[in-house]
Amino acid sequence: MAQVCILGGGFIGRFYADSLTGRRGKDQVSVVYARKEETAIRFAKDYQVAHYTTNMEEAIAHSATEFVVIALPNFLHEEAVMLCVKHKKAVLCTKPLGRTAEEALRMTQACENAGIFAGYLEDLCYTPKFLKSLKSIQSGALGRILWAKSRETHPGPHADWFWDIQKAGGGAVLDLGCHCIEIARNFIGKDVRPVEVMCWADTQVKPIDAEDHAIGLVKYQNGAIGQFEVSWTFRGGMDLRDEVMGTEGTIWINSFLRTGFEMFTSGAGKSYVAEKAESDSGWQFPVGDEAHELGYTNMFTDMFDAYEKGEKPMETFYDGYVVNAIIDAAYRSAKTKLWEPVQLPEWRGQEGLIKPSVYQEFDADHWFIKEEILPNGDKKVILKVKASGEIIEKETWV
Repeated sequence: MAQVCILGGGFIGRFYADSLTGRRGKDQVSVVYARKEETAIRFAKDYQVAHYTTNMEEAIAHSATEFVVIALPNFLHEEAVMLCVKHKKAVLCTKPLGRTAEEALRMTQACENAGIFAGYLEDLCYTPKFLKSLKSIQSGALGRILWAKSRETHPGPHADWFWDIQKAGGGAVLDLGCHCIEIARNFIGKDVRPVEVMCWADTQVKPIDAEDHAIGLVKYQNGAIGQFEVSWTFRGGMDLRDEVMGTEGTIWINSFLRTGFEMFTSGAGKSYVAEKAESDSGWQFPVGDEAHELGYTNMFTDMFDAYEKGEKPMETFYDGYVVNAIIDAAYRSAKTKLWEPVQLPEWRGQEGLIKPSVYQEFDADHWFIKEEILPNGDKKVILKVKASGEIIEKETWV
């Protein structure tokens, strides 16, 4: 059983509390901190939390606190983590870990030097569809991964601080791209080094200093490409989709918005439908178990099980640091309009990878390009002559 202190009594803190109290059945939220007293009181009442406070250090140092879960705005992450280090408390931090890679690395190293457990709460790497897809990819079902694309778009975040570039550290790339980048890293291989990033980002709709829409490419050392599409300007709800392409197969995932649960209503019920839903009338796309479908329950199970076993969780602070480093490169690229290197002074994965050979031998004299059966039943094989480089085709009758 874990005695949990949640820092933050708002939107994400409530998602976390719902997941914590409903999954393993033995964990308890014992302390809550919120910046506003009325928020702390309401949270404590709703979740039967014994202790509430508006003093962050008091919450972390509390005798009933074993685990600290950070559900705070980005600009408070480092302060909270350092207090956990000071009081030797295990810590789980929501995404993104930092506003920059520099912040994220300081937090990572501080926790490691203090010897405290630290987990990165990247919920979209724990959705049921993602976990099953990852298992298939790791078994070799898709062969060598060539391209991994992840998309998260919605009409914009729920709290004022997200829209303040100084407090948040960025816009849609930092807020949503952190999910997409880590999803692609898992599919491609987290031990494969990200090399450089090309990113377009712009402020298209919202009256803010940060970007509200962006598209980026992340090149990996083994030749694979990760792609992210993010927006705070998308209308119609929250759209979460992933695509993975390998030499032996493809996976398409739709995790939200259009998942097979569709409902029409005149709006008479006036009830909550799903996160970022823009209307409560017309055709609706509810989610059966929102916390589970978004990965929260699997995420906390992994975190607490890893802690009890003395192991690392699937998502660590180091992973959060790598994601921040990729995002930093994306922001540089959006300004320079060039491929920008991913600066990782601390890299713990493989080194010296090269793009594998693309050549597959057909016979002693030819490289294989493609085989196809035509509508009339003929079989065609397209080949490259090794000696001359000529591209030829051979047809046979089936």
